[in-house]
Order: sequence, then C-alpha cells, then structure tokens
Amino acid sequence: MKVLFLFGPNLGALGRRDPDVYGSETLPEIMASVNTRARDLGHAAEWKQSDHEGDLIGWVLAASQDGAEALVINPGALSHYSYALRDAVESCELPVIEVHMSNIYAREEFRRHSVVSEVCRATITGVGAGGYHLALEAMQWITS
Repeated sequence: MKVLFLFGPNLGALGRRDPDVYGSETLPEIMASVNTRARDLGHAAEWKQSDHEGDLIGWVLAASQDGAEALVINPGALSHYSYALRDAVESCELPVIEVHMSNIYAREEFRRHSVVSEVCRATITGVGAGGYHLALEAMQWITS
C-alpha cells in the first residue's frame, strides 16, 4: 500500500521547535524511520510538508490520482480551524488518519478541538513521533 504522509505548518521546524513538546528529531529523521517501518510492513511511504494551507489541500485532493491508497496527516495548527482542509479530507475518498505528536487535549484550550478529526477514520495523539509508526500499523486494520 502506498501511504502519503502530509505535514502542515511549522512541522518542517521539528527538532528545533519546542523540543520539550515535540522532541529533538527532525522531520527527515522521523520519516527515515517511518520509511523503514513501512517497508517492513510491505508499504511504500511518501511525505510532503508545507506551511501553506493551499498546498496541503491540493495534495489531499490529488492523493488518489497520484497513486496513494491511504493518507496520514498532521495538519498542525490548521487542525483547529481549517474547514477548507477538513472538506478536502472528507472528499478525498481515501482512509485518513490524523496524527498529533503532542496530546492536543492536554494543551491550551484553542488546541483541544480538531475540525479535521471529524472526517478521519482515526486520530492518534500524544505519542510523539511514534504516532506516525502507529498510523502505519492502524492502516492494516482500517483498510482490510
């Protein structure tokens, strides 16, 4: 299965942005590990990151045409207010898992609700970079 991982605003700064919250690994380091695990499970993982909402919406809408069979998304702050991204996820016709490295429900009030979660098959939150690995495992269950 080809799984597309999409990362929203500020996630390109992982490793140097709030390491107490997000850890010290960079996004390329995280995805190198995820790629290894994907191969072990017989999947192919691809990833993209943008700080721009329109890029993410375009990638979500084009994902199945580009050969993706599943989508893992960490929309970053867009999770909390982007109805445009929510609508794209809802209409993409792929199984989607939302991942947040921190536990958004234990953070500031404005971070405790995700409009994107409502249209995802599952949400994984609060287990750091391990959430991306768990999303690969979960895809086995939600796509069979």
